[in-house]
Order: sequence, then C-alpha cells, then structure tokens
Amino acid sequence: MQVALDDYVWAAGVATELVNTAAEVWHGEDHLPDLTALVAFVELHDHDDRGGLPGLARRARPADLRAVRALRGTVRDLIDHPGRDHLVTGASALTSPAGGATLVPDPAHEHRTRWAIPLRPEATVFDALSLVCGVGVLGVVHTLGEGRFRACGAPTCHGAFIDTTRPGRRRYCMPGLCGNRTNVANHRARQAAAREPDGATG
Repeated sequence: MQVALDDYVWAAGVATELVNTAAEVWHGEDHLPDLTALVAFVELHDHDDRGGLPGLARRARPADLRAVRALRGTVRDLIDHPGRDHLVTGASALTSPAGGATLVPDPAHEHRTRWAIPLRPEATVFDALSLVCGVGVLGVVHTLGEGRFRACGAPTCHGAFIDTTRPGRRRYCMPGLCGNRTNVANHRARQAAAREPDGATG
C-alpha cells in the first residue's frame, strides 16, 4: 500500500472521520468499539482498488485497535492546536515510520507519475492510518494553510475537522448531522420568537 501526496484531500477526510469516531464526540459512545467496527471504518474510507488498507484491518489484533484509538487523540491534538510548526512536526512524526517518498505510476494518467509514500511490508493498520492522517495534515498545511483546522461550530458537538473545501467556509464536523441539527434548532427558535406577543417580557 502507498499514499500519494496529492491525495491529501481524501487523506484529510479520513483523518477527520477517524477523529470523530471518538466517544467524546458521541456523548460517551465509541464508534470504534471493536475490530469489526475498525474493518468497517477502513472499508468505508478506502479508495485503493487493490484493497491494501482493508486487508491490513482484517488482520488487525486488539493491540492494533488500541493503537488506532490512541491515534485519534494524536490527530485531534493537531486539529485543536493548529500552529504551523506543531502541525508539521506532529504530522511528520505520523509519516516517518513509512518509507521515503518515491515516484509511482499515476493510474489516472498514462505515462505520468506522482509522488507517494509506500508502507513497509511489515506495516499494520495503525501504521497505514498514521500515514494517511499525516499526509492529510501535511498536504492541507502546505496547500491550504493552518486556518483549515477547526472545532465543530455546532454548540452541542465536540467534534473537529479539517476543511478541504474550495471556499474554506465549512463550519461543522459532520455537515449532514451537525449542520442539520443547528438549522432545526435555529428554525425552532425563530418560530418561538415569532409566537411571542409584541412587548412580552420575561
């Protein structure tokens, strides 16, 4: 398995989704409770037709699951403290156990290559996800800047995210969930305010 450096948008998305499986985001319910959930997470976010990442997940052991859970905290710390030096140092540590960057064939363009970092043969699913998260963070810092690392804007959510959208105006860690909840809450508040009689006092 290898992670292309220009795949940072996908990689940052995986980092965001991994961080937001933590129990603190779901009010105490861990969304990576066991190895089966880890395999499901990896299969959902894999984009390599050769299945390298899911294969590593299916071979994972309980120690690998614990390591991946710890990785969530490491990546969350980077998002929560987005100083450029902190981001670069932390993300570089995530990618360092992998092999050095090398040129590989670009599957989308015949006779072209792109830079990628390959995993070592003995790598685990933790190593793979560390590499993915590291590439995501480094790519976003380099291309979009450290202002793209944010806490969720929903008042009741403890999630965080890396914004890779073109305009850079993303507000929620899970737009379909947190964004909808916030819109519903705001709508109800407006309705309640409209129902109050003019001049009403508390």
